[in-house]
Amino acid sequence: MGPLGFTEILFILALALLLFGPRRLPELGRMLGRGLAEFRRTSTDLRASIEDEVRTLERQASPEVDNSSSHTVAPPKEPPKPPSGS
Repeated sequence: MGPLGFTEILFILALALLLFGPRRLPELGRMLGRGLAEFRRTSTDLRASIEDEVRTLERQASPEVDNSSSHTVAPPKEPPKPPSGS
């Protein structure tokens, strides 16, 4: 099942012309075009919102990693002396 060929598209257009008539067909085309444009606009906005949220979360997570590595404990300057006993 590949994409529609020229003959399939021509058949669908002829069928639409028969079903809806020449007066309603341009109206339906405009409505379909507006619907597709709104869908594209909404999906683009949604994608941008998700990407912004991911970037925000990555920025919040990256300083935490940097801060934890900068708080390392330094080794003591002199080793502890053993207790002098018995």
